[in-house]
Parts: sequence; C-alpha cells; structure tokens
Amino acid sequence: MQIVEVALGLGPFSASLVELYWEWEQDPSVLVGYGRQTPDSLENRREGVQHQARGTDDQLRFTVYDITTTPPTPVGTTAVLIDHHVRTGEFIIQLNPSSRGKGIGTEATRLTLDYAFHISNLRCVYLSVMTPNTGAIRAYEKAGFRKIGERRQSGYWLGQSADETLMDAIPAEFPGPSLVRQLVNPDS
Repeated sequence: MQIVEVALGLGPFSASLVELYWEWEQDPSVLVGYGRQTPDSLENRREGVQHQARGTDDQLRFTVYDITTTPPTPVGTTAVLIDHHVRTGEFIIQLNPSSRGKGIGTEATRLTLDYAFHISNLRCVYLSVMTPNTGAIRAYEKAGFRKIGERRQSGYWLGQSADETLMDAIPAEFPGPSLVRQLVNPDS
C-alpha cells in the first residue's frame, strides 16, 4: 500500500454523476461491507439519486474530488444523515475502488467532519463498520473517530458472521486542521 499526499475537495452530490456513483456501489468490496448485497439497476439508482441530489436539511451529501487534476476528478462520496433533535449524524463513505489505500478515505472523512462540526454544528458524528474491515477502521481513527463499542455477530463479512465496530467523533477531539475555521477566520 502506497500512501500519497492527497489534495481533496468536497462538492455537491450531483445527479449528473449517477453512473459513476452506481459503478462504485457495484464493486464487490462495497457489497461485502454495508452496501446492497444484491446488485442494483442503474435505473433504480437514477431514481434514488434524484431524491438525494435535491438535498434536504436532514442530510449532508458530498462528492469527493481529487483537486490535483484539471478538471477535478470525482473519487468518492460522503454523507452525514442528521438527527436534528439531538444534533448528531451517521457518517457514510464510498470510494472509487482505485482510490482506496492512498489516504483518500481519511482525508475525505476529515473534511466531512470539519463541515459537520463547524458549519452544521453537530455535537457528534457516528458510524458502524464491520470489524474485519481494519483498513477502514484505521482511516476513521486517523480522521478523528474513536471506537466506542461493538455489536456482536450483527453482520456478515465474506459469508461469515462478524461483529460491527461502533465509532464516534466529537468536535472537542477533532484533530484538524479545520479548513472551515481557516476560511472564516484566516488570521486566527
């Protein structure tokens, strides 16, 4: 695995990228974890993306771009599904298979947490990940998530029953740097 310096940006979730999102979602490494465990049709995904791309105040949805290319290249998506009553949200990420193992997941997660904490003012962002998915767990930890528990035998990994690791992140422990703070208050 080669870790490279990444330069990423977050952009809007876009219905014009539905074929790319759908292609990533059909990758076996996504299906093994939390993705659909049966293939989805492109037509069905188009319908779902239309709803997601309209956006609502109960979700943050982003396309992750590699900004070292001209024009910037989409490399994944992130989302935070918000519960406004308690100011928390569930984090979800998906990456282009060729973008994995390069630090992109860590940086995309960190950028999304920065937005969630410093613009959406969430108190906590949480996730669950299949425990055998150690690469994802490491990336989440580097971005600011901490392990808080597990759900035993609650999922499957490569056909075997497996635990889920529960993780959360809070603003007080956000490792930064905060690009939002730098943009809003550049002199601090």
